[in-house]
Amino acid sequence: MIGKLKGTIEEIGDDYVLVDVHGVCYVAHCSARTLSRLGSVGEAIVLFIETYVREDQLKLFGFMSALEREWFNLLQSVQGVGSKVALAVLSTLSPSELANAIALQDKTVVSRAPGVGPKVAIRIMTELRNKAPAFAGEASGSISLKQELGEGAAPAPVADAVSALTNLGYSRDQAANAVAAALKNGGEDADSAKLIRLGLKELSR
Repeated sequence: MIGKLKGTIEEIGDDYVLVDVHGVCYVAHCSARTLSRLGSVGEAIVLFIETYVREDQLKLFGFMSALEREWFNLLQSVQGVGSKVALAVLSTLSPSELANAIALQDKTVVSRAPGVGPKVAIRIMTELRNKAPAFAGEASGSISLKQELGEGAAPAPVADAVSALTNLGYSRDQAANAVAAALKNGGEDADSAKLIRLGLKELSR
């Protein structure tokens, strides 16, 4: 099984990159997000690989980070999600954005990915809700609060502050991040007015 490729970029296609490893070229299928972060032909590259072996094919999927590869596998554990849809989701959302959307139970964000309708989005959020926090990456600091919001279990001042900020035009994720930071600065016993004020200060930075 191939777990990682280190080589140089030979060619970049619409949905793949050709990696030259000491004269042997490997085709790695990638998300649009991964492809956009690659360098130019001839440059060095390191890809984390998920190897698919079937009776009639051997297929490699490439990712810029191990966390992206983990999400690729997690997504495919959801009923009705195959490799094509998983790549579409990862083309649209970063691992932290995906973890945030699942924690907040934000169907609209998950549904942005091509091929992901409301029913599939709901299955992704439902089946991965308890797994997402472990793969939140840079969003891990605020994921617990977002889960509480998504489940309707957040304290009233927190929920009210997030609601007020979203009413001002911020996304639910932005509002939740701001309120999470406000809680650290204002204390766990801060009321909604204080959280809103500190949250706006965070958002203005």
